[in-house]
Amino acid sequence: MIDVNAFLFSVLVFSLIMNLGISLYGIFWRPSLVKKIIALTILGDTANVLAIVVGYRAWIAPNRPPIPPVLTTWKPTATDLSKFSSLAVDPLPQALVLTAVVIGLAVTVFLVFLTIQVYRLHGTTDVRKIAKLKG
Repeated sequence: MIDVNAFLFSVLVFSLIMNLGISLYGIFWRPSLVKKIIALTILGDTANVLAIVVGYRAWIAPNRPPIPPVLTTWKPTATDLSKFSSLAVDPLPQALVLTAVVIGLAVTVFLVFLTIQVYRLHGTTDVRKIAKLKG
């Protein structure tokens, strides 16, 4: 019998590695600034998904699903707290990813603005042609 959770986790890790490779290829070997911005966005999104995966606790207790990081009782008992601490998803990576998404959006908008200005001044977004220009 195939373990579905292990298979899906393997697919997720493989996809993250492929996204990392595609984004690094785009950043380092593509000459267009637009393609570099797209690759940088893919790299940021891959890092965000990796941070969420690190905070997910499916592999700690594989027979019990993780629970949201919210206590649902007004006065939790010791058993409630032990269950919560052993099964709750870590909320810190979620908060960091929310912050990273906002910062990534601001950086992307800034890079798009710079690319538009480079295109207006030089008529191209090819890094090789821009490097040959004087002035």
